[in-house]
Amino acid sequence: MLLKHGDTGYRVESLQRDLLRAGHDIAVDGWFGEATEAAVRAEQREYGLVMDGIVGPKTRQALQRHADPKALKQIDLVNAADQLDVELAAIMAVNEVESRGRGFYVGGPRHGQPIILFERHIMRRRLIHHEVNPVPLQQKHPDLVNDKPGGYVGGYREHDRLERAANLHVTSALESASWGAFQIMGFHWSVLEYANVGEFVGAMEESEATQLEAFVRFIEVDAGLHRALKRQDWRDFARRYNGPAFERNDYDTRLAAAYRRHDRQLEVAA
Repeated sequence: MLLKHGDTGYRVESLQRDLLRAGHDIAVDGWFGEATEAAVRAEQREYGLVMDGIVGPKTRQALQRHADPKALKQIDLVNAADQLDVELAAIMAVNEVESRGRGFYVGGPRHGQPIILFERHIMRRRLIHHEVNPVPLQQKHPDLVNDKPGGYVGGYREHDRLERAANLHVTSALESASWGAFQIMGFHWSVLEYANVGEFVGAMEESEATQLEAFVRFIEVDAGLHRALKRQDWRDFARRYNGPAFERNDYDTRLAAAYRRHDRQLEVAA
């Protein structure tokens, strides 16, 4: 569960006690206010984490003095902003909203594996692309091969679907999942200049920094998306990145709010 500015309750109290033990002079009042956010950002800065003021698994690990070697660092976001020639606050906003702050499962049987979502309708298309007749596979495995989206089981169990699909056709299966913090579809491997889908998946498994690198490549090859990010045109960016259903999840308004908050905090820190 993520904790952020405005949250209240016993989880915030527990966080504040951890921050006290780390040497921050804050009240344990169960209110995630300005002082708590400032202390969180200070801890994130100390451990090189993304300084978004939001407490997720990586920040909790750092407070317990167990930094995650796969975790995205603030310097990774700085380098990505420089490479794309966009504002750092814009990259931080996308990282917060699109990735929800993590690219790997934490806990459970798939701990440490990249977050994925398997798309059965893409699997059908990729089978056709690879000259494999999808009809008998769709009849036998409609949850894995279909002409319509769906069949999701959610969370780490999507890897179970991926493994079953790989038994049908491994390349098509890997190309039919969205991968990592920024949910880049596997079939983009060629346009993103990976040698093959296996190299792309290897990058998704390596770290959140290599997942961010795939996102940067994705932006670079889409001029319209790149322009939208540069202008902070969040409606256009969300439409291009998330598709026509972006309004259903308020991606554009959430991106705009996250950008304003990060821009303000970066000005304060400057």
